[in-house]
Amino acid sequence: MKTTSLPCPALLRFLFLTLLVMNSLVAQAAGLPTGVSRLKTSDGVELFVRVAGQGRPCLLVHGGPGAGSEAIEALAGPMLERQFQMIYLDQRGSGRSGSSAAKAYGHDRVVQDLEEVRQQLHLERWTLLSHSFGGLIATAYASKYPQRVESLVLANSILNLPASMESFATTGYALLPAATRPPLDANAPLPQRFGMVSALLNQQHLLNKLMFADDSAAARLSRFRPAQKVNHDFAASLYQPGVIDGYLQDFTAVSAQLTMPVLVLAGQHDNVTGPTHHQAFRFPKQQVVLLPGGHYAFFENPREFEQALAAFSRKPGR
Repeated sequence: MKTTSLPCPALLRFLFLTLLVMNSLVAQAAGLPTGVSRLKTSDGVELFVRVAGQGRPCLLVHGGPGAGSEAIEALAGPMLERQFQMIYLDQRGSGRSGSSAAKAYGHDRVVQDLEEVRQQLHLERWTLLSHSFGGLIATAYASKYPQRVESLVLANSILNLPASMESFATTGYALLPAATRPPLDANAPLPQRFGMVSALLNQQHLLNKLMFADDSAAARLSRFRPAQKVNHDFAASLYQPGVIDGYLQDFTAVSAQLTMPVLVLAGQHDNVTGPTHHQAFRFPKQQVVLLPGGHYAFFENPREFEQALAAFSRKPGR
């Protein structure tokens, strides 16, 4: 009588794991379901997430701090969604997301939120697209979870906050009318100089002149109206003791250790980040595209921005 041997337990485990991996890859290739969801973090904060578009998953890491993603989603979303399946996340205490009752807005906690979102979306890897202050968060995430990052896109992104604050304070002070601006003590602490210049620019309606090289882009952004009340708790809490500290780290120092492909989109006249800020980046696989605008390449140079994204996504070895 002929007997049939059964597969050994090790082989069955191998086949089972292979099937799980294949199912995961098929699900990710098919893309995430589009639409709005509200995800809860491990410390109970409700985060707003909206998925739109098709392609590789890409998380928008907005700036501000605490600006939310709604303006970029509304004004630049169609362009971004032609290149990626976009995941618009409003960080805790920002935009359409909830606040932290414990005022937990420290750098490590916000980075942890990104990882918890990835896990809840069941993604193996994703691209991170940061803007401005979001560069500090995206680069820290890539440093902590490099195996989860397919690539980075750093648009007008800050990796060294004190250096960008210095650029803002110096250039912003020069924009103030000489006849009315108060003396600026160059030896005063940077936060004091930054705060004074920021307040004066705001009072004299000169902030847009600092941020934008193109008046039409500034006008488009100024016409944008959010669909609901915006949460500013993150921004209001940033300078509280123990919150700001992690954001003051110089992340250009860790850039040399990050080996994923990186697209750097910098503005020739970006006096918020600093027009030469990107020159300190040392990512081994970085590609730098210098655009003619200011701090909002999404809005000022949408055609060139999309061309750079498309070329980056097609690049071999990305």
